Amino acid sequence: MKGLARWCFRHRKTVLTLWLVALVGFFAIDRAAGSAFSTKFQLPNTQSFTALNLLEKEFPAVSGTSDQIVVRSTSGTVSDAPVRNRVLRMLHEVATLPHVRSVSDPFTPEGASQISRDGTIAFATVTFDEQTQALPKAAVDRVIATAQASGDHQLQVALGGGDIENAESQPGSKSTLLGVVLALIVLGLAFGALFAAFLPLITALIAIGTGYSITGLLSHVFSVASFATILGVLIGLGVGVDYALLIVTRHRTGVKGGRTIEDAAVNAVNTAGRAVFFAGITVCIALLGQFALGISFLYGIAVSAAITVALTMLASLTLLPALLGFLGMKVLSRRQRAQLERTGPVAEQVTGLWRRWAKVVERRPVLPAALALAVVVVIALPFFSLHLGLDDAGSDSASTTTRQAYDLLARGFGPGFNGPFQLVAELRSRTDVPKFATLTHTLAQQHGVVAVTAPVVSPRGTVAIANLYPSTSPQATPTSSLLARLRDDVIPKAQTGTGLTVLVGGATAIQTDFSHVLSSKLPLFVAVVVLLAFLLLMAVFRSLLIPFVASIMNLLSVGAALGILNAVFSWGWGRSLFGISGTAPVAVFVPVLMFSILFGLSMDYEVFLVSRMHEEWLLKADNRQAVTLGQAETGRVITAAAAIMILVFASFVLGGSIVIKQFGIGLASAIIVDAFIVRTVLVPSLMHLIGKSNWWLPKWLDRVIPHISVEAGDISEPVPVDRVPTRSTHP
Repeated sequence: MKGLARWCFRHRKTVLTLWLVALVGFFAIDRAAGSAFSTKFQLPNTQSFTALNLLEKEFPAVSGTSDQIVVRSTSGTVSDAPVRNRVLRMLHEVATLPHVRSVSDPFTPEGASQISRDGTIAFATVTFDEQTQALPKAAVDRVIATAQASGDHQLQVALGGGDIENAESQPGSKSTLLGVVLALIVLGLAFGALFAAFLPLITALIAIGTGYSITGLLSHVFSVASFATILGVLIGLGVGVDYALLIVTRHRTGVKGGRTIEDAAVNAVNTAGRAVFFAGITVCIALLGQFALGISFLYGIAVSAAITVALTMLASLTLLPALLGFLGMKVLSRRQRAQLERTGPVAEQVTGLWRRWAKVVERRPVLPAALALAVVVVIALPFFSLHLGLDDAGSDSASTTTRQAYDLLARGFGPGFNGPFQLVAELRSRTDVPKFATLTHTLAQQHGVVAVTAPVVSPRGTVAIANLYPSTSPQATPTSSLLARLRDDVIPKAQTGTGLTVLVGGATAIQTDFSHVLSSKLPLFVAVVVLLAFLLLMAVFRSLLIPFVASIMNLLSVGAALGILNAVFSWGWGRSLFGISGTAPVAVFVPVLMFSILFGLSMDYEVFLVSRMHEEWLLKADNRQAVTLGQAETGRVITAAAAIMILVFASFVLGGSIVIKQFGIGLASAIIVDAFIVRTVLVPSLMHLIGKSNWWLPKWLDRVIPHISVEAGDISEPVPVDRVPTRSTHP
């Protein structure tokens, strides 16, 4: 680390130039190539994907994705001649657009079920010639523009469906800007120096900008969800500022202690930079560990987030020491520089609030530990009724066309029309068609089923399909229960003796299958991440109890965050405060990504806190003094870093996407619990109660596991008190 930091400091112009070339170069290439974001994923051995593959092979005309154009007449009915003619002209124009395979006509005898009973609402199904992952966004945009051009005060036109949802998603630029401003305010308060406050932001933003462009380019190589870039900005801004804050804080301490600018920067990277490197690597490992889940949807999100984290970590270790060289003594405020000139170098004393609080925890560790644990457990209680799933358009903002289409369909036909199941039957001959029709009639009589459309047979007569409309919305729990009942009980009984094999597919079924598959793999993923955290901390601190306590604390923090998410999104607590229009399940992939990110962030705080305790323990073998001193010296930096990330993550509540809102609220609440309750109260209290056993490791195990040094010693001897740098002393 020393060699890298010193080279970057002395060649700061080269380092800055390389980073700016990377930022501008990747941005230019990304703008020229464009992006190809998609939500492609495979779920082998599930009915929904078996049905989809069968349709793509035998009935390609209906295998593309489907969306809806919903119209409402504000006066009269949609069948009135003027309104009907306008709608038909619009549907004909849409049918001629690129990538549109077909558009259903609600005014034919076959489309009678597409007009509501009161005649005021109708919908047409637009079938594209590609699945969502291969469908160009420009094609969907043209469909939206063409349809909405026919609307006015007499005819409301709205569009719904997964492709429309993807096309309408917008990056959270306002929330990003607010996050930057809030981070700058906290940094200004923490440092008291304007130039020093800008350093972490500049470092993070250059790395994030580069990662943003790389993510766009990667979307051409493999499937990357459209919200991956927003998530990358959120994560990168949080961890990037966090990492840089730790290094700049150590650098400023060195300068005030009498080091030259160069030695202070090198020492900061060689000490705090090691913790940054360790935390960054663990976040990347945890993110890329999602490949073990076997869910291709997560691959692009994991890679893009890992690249952004790696770039922010690399920028903190290379670009930051270069910028410190440019800044020189201005890393301190005018008042601090004047005081240094007047009084000379002074070692930073641990006084004030954190010293007093550490002494309180030392004297009475039982009460703080009990209270902190009780608070975390109470917050985490909603976790035990956690509702995982995928949200539908009913969670969108009321101003979006997808939400308006959702409400119109629910009003005219019932909420189930927003996500029908697709019944797919493989036929041996034409004689199987009546058998399938009989089966669909049986399904139409089931509780929770509103209607089933007449079967449509493929041109070769090998496949027949029909749409089944539930009585409840796609994200509702009864809809999932209906799907399970149809697959496990009703359909097997109805097809007995017919020779038919009927599969239940469609977008809603795919979402449900995705939720079930990922939910079943979550425990294994969590176990692997916790085990990895345990082994890494055991190697760092040569202890069994410290990594055990840290692993339990990580689980408590994540459990509390998921409990808050469930209370807000599934139960609706405080949803108006966060701008959430309705209840929704917690997106099934949110816990996976949250756990990956929080694993690294918690490790960052844990290493920063315990490494100082470990250093003191190695010097004096006094657990009480080691824990107290470590808590007192790191409390201010940990909470300042946490406050920045909390504000950055919370700012993403302003974004329109409910998934981004869930990440923002989940990560912000987890950091509040982890930094302000777990690391500053619960962990120190427990370490006081455990005593010297904190640092126990069997001798045979000590010989087996590798030695990992996170915190290095100082790079040079203490600076004489009469050596006061009044200006930058670097070459």
